[in-house]
Amino acid sequence: MLPDVEQATERAPLLRSTAVDRRKEEQALADTPVGERLPYNDYTTIDWLHDLVKDSFRYRTLRSKRGIKNRALAIFDASQGWIAAALIGLITAGVAFLVDVTEATVSDWKLGYCSGSVFSNRDTCCTSRAPLMPRDDAGENCEKWTEWSSDYWGAFGIYLGFALAFGTFSSGITMLTKRSLPAAAPGQGDKPHESKGGDQGVVGKSMYMAAGSGIPEIKTVLSGFVIPHFLDFKVLVVKAVGAVFAVATGMCLGKEGPFVHISTCVGWLVGNQFPKYRENGRKMRELLSAACSSGLSVAFGAPIGGVLFSYEEISTYFPRPVLWRAFLCSLIAAMTLKALNPTGTGKLVLFETKYGTSYDAVHYLVFVLLGIVGGLFGGTFCRANYTWSKSFRKFAIIKDHPVFEVFLVVLVTTLLQYPNPLTREPGDVIIKNLLVDCRHSKDAWVCQMEEGDRNWGYIGWLAYGTVVKLVLTTITFGCKVPSGIIIPALDAGSLFGRLIGQWIPSISPGIFAMVGAAAFLAGVSRMTISLCVIMFELTGELEYIVPHMIAILVAKWVADAMSEEGVYDLAQSVLGHPFLDLDHAVRLAREDSALAEALIPPEQTMREITVDVSHGPVPRRLLEEKLEQLKRRGLLDAGLVLVKDGMLQGYLAEGELEFGLELGLGEEIELLGEGGLSSFVDRTPLTISANAPMEYVVEMFGKLGLRHLCVTEEGTSRLVGVIIKKRLVMWLEGLKK
Repeated sequence: MLPDVEQATERAPLLRSTAVDRRKEEQALADTPVGERLPYNDYTTIDWLHDLVKDSFRYRTLRSKRGIKNRALAIFDASQGWIAAALIGLITAGVAFLVDVTEATVSDWKLGYCSGSVFSNRDTCCTSRAPLMPRDDAGENCEKWTEWSSDYWGAFGIYLGFALAFGTFSSGITMLTKRSLPAAAPGQGDKPHESKGGDQGVVGKSMYMAAGSGIPEIKTVLSGFVIPHFLDFKVLVVKAVGAVFAVATGMCLGKEGPFVHISTCVGWLVGNQFPKYRENGRKMRELLSAACSSGLSVAFGAPIGGVLFSYEEISTYFPRPVLWRAFLCSLIAAMTLKALNPTGTGKLVLFETKYGTSYDAVHYLVFVLLGIVGGLFGGTFCRANYTWSKSFRKFAIIKDHPVFEVFLVVLVTTLLQYPNPLTREPGDVIIKNLLVDCRHSKDAWVCQMEEGDRNWGYIGWLAYGTVVKLVLTTITFGCKVPSGIIIPALDAGSLFGRLIGQWIPSISPGIFAMVGAAAFLAGVSRMTISLCVIMFELTGELEYIVPHMIAILVAKWVADAMSEEGVYDLAQSVLGHPFLDLDHAVRLAREDSALAEALIPPEQTMREITVDVSHGPVPRRLLEEKLEQLKRRGLLDAGLVLVKDGMLQGYLAEGELEFGLELGLGEEIELLGEGGLSSFVDRTPLTISANAPMEYVVEMFGKLGLRHLCVTEEGTSRLVGVIIKKRLVMWLEGLKK
């Protein structure tokens, strides 16, 4: 493979233009004990408290001015969040429409083509339903649809050829989003540097920005970390195009996860048009949380479920104003998508069902069984996929040639799924076929198989499909293509639920397919409330909320008993992203009974990051040496602590130190008085006693959004250490192992 053009570095290009880009409210903070901050480096954590104070300065400055013009500006400022949310929903729906329509056509090319219009999918070709047009049920007329071959093996060969071509193309364009990132967590930082060959720096890692669902990375970003280029316009385009061809291969993946990433990219691009969000990391993440809701809203036609998904699964900070804007964003996205009508049905509900029958108390046992099996499926999948990622993907040929891995997965998927009539179609079509109620659709293949006596061949296909979905989803999730886990989990649950339904008389098997789908997805993702709402929005079946609740809750309990972490949490561990999950962190801290002093860096580290300001200005040469030592550690979030007679006086972050030294401030630099670097020093750093319980540390980092926490000695209040967020994350990772 070609060498990386962009090498990992702790120097963010953004810092080069900082001298002219600093906002007025940021400069105003220079005169306060809080201190001024520069734009954030790549892979650093944002300072939530500083950004809160910064926004308060902006708010007060804007509203302190009088006059009609300033009053209008204040009203516009208050409306920016609503305007941005509406724009995000509108644009996200437009992108989703293009992806849905294109994917349906490209996917059908594996089977045949429409002689009337090669760019029409099979549904549009065979009926009068079409995107952008109102619904018109004119009946079936498939004379225009032409299959490539009437011979089984000929059709199989063409299907396989298209699938391999689509997979190779999808993975190939995903390679265009490869980026090199700096070190994400403390590694070599506390070890002596005795390299004879000079300083090598800390080696970063490579990341394909458009690969996967993007949800683990989004969770990392929303928790306060900065992943450069992850939300760029280029990534949005590649994600959308790549998702089309990845789903069209027939692999066990879906486009619903990528839709969340696409909506977040839209949120980032829209937010950057408003200085209020562009210049404030905290405010930007509030907007991104709202944007996430529109992604799931357009993926499933579930606007309320999208809001709850953002709250339950994605966001770590979700205040009430964000909830309201997420509601608007999701609403606008759903309204726009319904108007565009990508499915041609004129409805938002993707898998509308009308079973017309209720369930009895005895069926609760079946729903519990579906929940148990769903939990076992989810727990098994999470462990198996984690092991697969840590073993198979470590082979050099796979690690260095991700397109080849996709080629192999597509080949295996086609060989295993094509013979089964139930799994030959795309994932969303599989669900639609399995949820069918045979009282209203006698012509469906599933219904034909269920007529008369029990068809053991058909039952075998259902069982075979369930097992194959588990195996293929395990080896597919994590491939370097845009992909999601939601649809494959729903497919497996639908297959198993329909299988169980064959032994339950007097009630439609589609009901158990529907509940089984929810149970299997709950086992994989550990979603609860949002999933329940998504399922009834997805099917329009309010009658079956209770069965869904039973199956989802049981599935979560069983899956948690096997593995506390869901698929997205494990994916973060595999990808190596720093992420502080407050709930998991508190549980881990409780089990260890450690104190804050456990996170104090070694003495050598403390000597390197401590500056004594007892004698006034500090020599420039000393600060340059300290900066070089910080760079060698490659942690990016590190900085210098200023002490006077052992007592903490302030904190100077690495980015501000580097920028200040480039200004040419002379040979003696003031850090606490007037001028020099004093405007960049935080003279109000938060502190904690070394003997404080570790739960205090976890809560302060998790709920206050700290970048660093200074540790003082009990009784004397002398500084004894500094904890950065990444050090805490790595300590918690060590407890997991």
